[in-house]
Amino acid sequence: MARDPQKPVDEEIERAQRDVEPQPVEAPVEGTIEEFAEEIENDLDTAEGEANPEAEVLAAKVEELEQALTDAKDQSMRAAAEAQNARRRAEQDADKAKKFALEKFVKELLPVVDSLEKGLESMQDVEETHREGVAMTLKMQLDVLGKFGVEPIDPQGEPFDPQFHEAMTMVPNPELEPNTVMDVMQKGYTLNGRLVRPAMVVVSKAAG
Repeated sequence: MARDPQKPVDEEIERAQRDVEPQPVEAPVEGTIEEFAEEIENDLDTAEGEANPEAEVLAAKVEELEQALTDAKDQSMRAAAEAQNARRRAEQDADKAKKFALEKFVKELLPVVDSLEKGLESMQDVEETHREGVAMTLKMQLDVLGKFGVEPIDPQGEPFDPQFHEAMTMVPNPELEPNTVMDVMQKGYTLNGRLVRPAMVVVSKAAG
């Protein structure tokens, strides 16, 4: 029997086709993927767990610094407020000292003014020239006192005010309302609104 020369060729072709045919691939096991994902998640949790202590320390330090900053701001505000109050008190004290530094001097000077007023009242029968001289001296004296904030209290006919008046006596007077100043025995004076000497007065009261 004669050998078929085409057969070796066919065998080679079949062998080549077998070599190029895709080989079956085994499907991945689903459990392996889940285990891998779980392992990654565990690794992440472990990393976070290892980082937490350091993060907590940093957070505590930040909170401590913020509290210190808040305390420093509060102390600074309190110090500024105290400094402002101290400055305001110092200004008020200086202002009071400036306004009322002359109080003692004014008290010593008022009897001189009283003497000039009484002298002028008693000079009814004296020559006009002498009276004008005394009146001018008295006016100059009052003008000087007025420049320094000294004002007289002459409450004739006004309601009695115990803050600025001192009642020497009370006299029944049906022509006046009770507690009305009938007569001023001695003028009072204030220095920049503050009482230096009360006015000595006679006060009316109801008749009977």
